[in-house]
Amino acid sequence: MGKDVGLTELEKRLVDILSAEGLPLTERPYLALAERLGATEEEVLAAIKGLLEKKVIRRLSALIRHNLSGYAGNAMVAWRVPEERVEEVGERLAAKPFITHCYLRETASDWPYNLYTMIHAETEEACRRLVEELSRELSLPDYEILFTEKEIVRRTRRYFS
Repeated sequence: MGKDVGLTELEKRLVDILSAEGLPLTERPYLALAERLGATEEEVLAAIKGLLEKKVIRRLSALIRHNLSGYAGNAMVAWRVPEERVEEVGERLAAKPFITHCYLRETASDWPYNLYTMIHAETEEACRRLVEELSRELSLPDYEILFTEKEIVRRTRRYFS
């Protein structure tokens, strides 16, 4: 279970709005958030800074719907990485511009893969080439590529409401 970092009510409400709706598309998005939250623009900016310092959020960024943006090669790759290499390999994979997620998971008796990445490319073949290059570069011959067949649901989450 994660550590409780003691969020203020304003921080909790900001997390909900930012994670579910993102920034308002306006000339002054922080002012628009402030007006909605009954706060000042300075309070909203200070709360966002606090969320960053507490590592509750890493950054504010755009989310791209890969399947709608011309990227047909979207795959989760399950890698079998020796425990002593997990940190090094994870950092190297996470630094790649075509990888959007990198997670460590427990293995199972019939599924030995412990590191998972989401890889995006214009085509499935391009995606396969990237995975093969990573396999050679990182000396990771044991992996499974799980291509996205269909997006069933994609939604954002509200954490505190």
